[in-house]
Amino acid sequence: MTSRLTALAERLERPLLVTDLVNVRYLTGLDASNAAVVVRPGGDAVLYTDFRYAAAARALDEDIPVEIVRSSLVAELAQRLDGPLGFEAEALPYGQYEVLAGGALELVPTKKLVEELRVVKDDEEIAALARAARVADRAFEALTAETWVGRSEKELAWRLRELLHAHGADDLSFDTIVASGPRGALPHAHPTNTIIETRTLVTVDWGARVGGYCSDCTRTLSTGSLPDRLRELYEVCLAAQTAAVASIRPGMSGVDADRAARDPIEAAGLGNAFGHGLGHGVGLDIHEAPRLSRESTDTLEAGQVVTVEPGIYVEGLGGVRIEDMCVVRADGLESLTSFPKALVEVG
Repeated sequence: MTSRLTALAERLERPLLVTDLVNVRYLTGLDASNAAVVVRPGGDAVLYTDFRYAAAARALDEDIPVEIVRSSLVAELAQRLDGPLGFEAEALPYGQYEVLAGGALELVPTKKLVEELRVVKDDEEIAALARAARVADRAFEALTAETWVGRSEKELAWRLRELLHAHGADDLSFDTIVASGPRGALPHAHPTNTIIETRTLVTVDWGARVGGYCSDCTRTLSTGSLPDRLRELYEVCLAAQTAAVASIRPGMSGVDADRAARDPIEAAGLGNAFGHGLGHGVGLDIHEAPRLSRESTDTLEAGQVVTVEPGIYVEGLGGVRIEDMCVVRADGLESLTSFPKALVEVG
């Protein structure tokens, strides 16, 4: 963690108050609901938390001074600190900003200073992401050995939650999506009491959180012989996803990465049915930089971990999404998700 604090300090013109709890964990290793860290340009840092996390903070391997405050952390910092102080403009609620502004501080807004460090993962982080992906793959494989037809989307989502925990997940990365039949045309459908029928597609988007790091994967499965139109949607989506995984490289823009999947879908006359971006970064948060989309301003770098998830959604008929979580390597993408992408049939 010390190297992360040093890297952040090198970017600073003034002390920075980090209150985003994910960023606090990234910089210090402390997983807490009430904590902040002040990092100074010279490299000094102080971790602030309350009594509940005092022992955990002092047990950290890194040489970070710890100061214990009352539960009203921001109010106490307003009394303890003075002078120019950067703050995370996208993380600090306005009410807390007012509390800080009531002290002897000259507050300066900053954006994404820590997030820019988090974009490229180190080997330890990639290993953690790979563990989360393996847990998710194994749980889903177990689910596909069970009967799906006749069960509700909600029941299937709950069963997958059970299997994720049984296979070692600390938590879910996000609420599982299960969308069957025509509901597959909803990219972020919440599971309902809809009963899964035969001869249709079921899209499942799920992830495991292990050691703080997330996984993200989507597969669309069939429940028997499919109508020709649904099979065509699947084949087009699979070809687009495979093409994107094969072509994405470091140095490619997020726009060009998105285009690698969008072109085959548009060539099939389905461009209007692919309305979201191709993917996003994954780490301690399920959605991080970089973005792979038509509006992206990012450039891909080795060490980033991104999703590649084209989707095709046809209202009244159904939809398909196929997603892998991949590491950007010097020579292309390395997939961390391994469940088969060829169409799998469940009973």
